Amino acid sequence: MSTSETTARLAVGDKAPEFTLTDAAGNSLSLSDYRGKKTIVYFYPAASTPGCTKQACDFRDSIESLKSLGYQVLGISPDKVSKLEKFVANESLNFPTLSDEDHAVAEAYGAWGEKKNYGRVYEGLIRSTIVVDEEGNVALAQYNVRATGHVAKLRRDLGIDPK
Repeated sequence: MSTSETTARLAVGDKAPEFTLTDAAGNSLSLSDYRGKKTIVYFYPAASTPGCTKQACDFRDSIESLKSLGYQVLGISPDKVSKLEKFVANESLNFPTLSDEDHAVAEAYGAWGEKKNYGRVYEGLIRSTIVVDEEGNVALAQYNVRATGHVAKLRRDLGIDPK
């Protein structure tokens, strides 16, 4: 994918774009609320789909060990708050899921662009994970990640024990 076909991607050392989005419970959350903490911001295409459910449950099941290492997790999708509310309830998610309906945050993070699926080309959310350090800078940027096994790969890439 060329850069003309997608939004600019973030790189290690970039300042993470600030955002304020609504979570599944209807509360506003901002990236700045997590300043001073290492924050995993992951973008997923659609709540309650097989791959996105697998990825969310992987984070759910790993949240305690990630928190014990100082990491917070935020999931962002272009879904409506009402769909996220059902997703959180159905999957017992234990981290914030945020609605980015106009995909402005995904664009700012380079997680929106041209996708190809079964020969069809369209604009959409690119499954991506950005780790933001305590000062609000990008510590790790991963694009086109796989839903299955993502948390284990992320842990390896961060150099933390893959539990």
